[in-house]
Amino acid sequence: MPLRSVRSRAVPRDSVHHPIFARSYARLSVAAETRLGMGAVRDRLLAGLSGRVIEIGAGNGLNFAHYPGTVSEVVAIEPERLLRHKAVEAALRADVPVDVVPGAAEALPVKSEAFDAAVLSLVLCSVRDVSRALGEVRRVLRPGGTLRFYEHGAGGGPVMRYAQRALDRTVWPPLSGGCHLSRDPVAALRAAGFELGPYRRLLMPEKGPPLPTSYCVLGTAWRPGLPE
Repeated sequence: MPLRSVRSRAVPRDSVHHPIFARSYARLSVAAETRLGMGAVRDRLLAGLSGRVIEIGAGNGLNFAHYPGTVSEVVAIEPERLLRHKAVEAALRADVPVDVVPGAAEALPVKSEAFDAAVLSLVLCSVRDVSRALGEVRRVLRPGGTLRFYEHGAGGGPVMRYAQRALDRTVWPPLSGGCHLSRDPVAALRAAGFELGPYRRLLMPEKGPPLPTSYCVLGTAWRPGLPE
C-alpha cells in the first residue's frame, strides 16, 4: 500500500536506464561499506534524523540500514530499474518503514511540503538538471525541513580540476551512469536557496593517492522558513 506522501499519478518507471553501470555499482558499493569506511559515513549522514524522510537517488538501498529508529518512514526514490529492485530487497531488511518508488529527481512523485527531512547521497553528480532537482527537494520539504547531503565533486589543485572537467566532457558520464566529476554541490545548494549548516570536506578513500572521485562533502542544510 503506497504511503500517503506519494502521489497517485503515473510515474515513468525507467526514466534512467544504465544496466551495466548499475551492476558494477551494486558490487563496488557493497565492498566500499567496510573497505572504504562508507558505512561510518552513512551513520554520520543520517544520525539524528526523525519523522518522515525522502531519499532521492537511493541506489541499491545501502543507506536504509543506517536510519535511526526516530525516523517514522522513508520514501526512497530510485529511477534505475536494477538498483531499484535491489533497494526493495534492502527495504525489506530495514528497521524503519521504507517505500521504494520509481521517479526522477527533477520531478519527484510526492506531495509538496510532505517531509521533515531529505537525503541526497551521491546523486547530484548524475542528475540531468541540478537546479531543477534541488528545486524539487525544496518543494517537498516542509518549511524549516532538514537536508542531509553527502556528495562528491570538484576538488584538488588546478591539474586535478582540469582532469575532472576533461573527463566530464569525454568518457566519464557514459561509462559511469551519467556521473559528473566537476560539479560543485555546495555552490548548487546555495544557488537553490538552501541555508547551509555545518559541512566538512573529506577524501574518499582517505588513504592513497586522490582520485578524480575522491573529493567529497558531508553536511546539513535547511529549507528556509519556520515550521508550521
